[in-house]
Amino acid sequence: MRVIVASTGQQLGVMKIQDALRAAHQFGLDLVEVAPQAVPPVCRIVDFGKFKYELAKHDKDKKHNAASRMKEIKFRVNIGTHDYDTKMRHAEEFLEKGNKVRCLLQFRGREMAHKEIGMELIKRIEKNLETMGHPESDAKLMGRNIILTLVPLPAGKRKRHFFSDLELALNEVDQEADAEEEEEEEEVGK
Repeated sequence: MRVIVASTGQQLGVMKIQDALRAAHQFGLDLVEVAPQAVPPVCRIVDFGKFKYELAKHDKDKKHNAASRMKEIKFRVNIGTHDYDTKMRHAEEFLEKGNKVRCLLQFRGREMAHKEIGMELIKRIEKNLETMGHPESDAKLMGRNIILTLVPLPAGKRKRHFFSDLELALNEVDQEADAEEEEEEEEVGK
């Protein structure tokens, strides 16, 4: 088995299990197998209590990240244009980061009589976000809500449409700088 001292990262090399246990005992630590499927198996000389704590901490971080991968954005039937654009920007940001987005359209009171208006809004949301994500399934009416879940497209295929004023200004500055560079290159080439 291949033996590594965890505290220093030093490799002691490939050795027999008795020799590895003896080396761990000399350090006053434990011998822990970390990669049993490797050829030869990999073991570390570590404090076992600290090793268990680090594993638990790593698992907890993984669970936390998995839970944050679903983001929810709530809409109403009579949403204003500015509010709609803001929510679209947030949805694009979430999809850009690789999160799923659940779009929840809530009906209140007599709005339930006009479900077709809600479905039109959901279709508009789906259409506006088609360059960032695709629907996981069709939009569903559940009680007083219509739910649509979007999954992000692969990173290379994503293209944003809704930008904040700051992002637009930065984009314009970048385009102007690119144009100036092209002009300078053309002048140097003449």
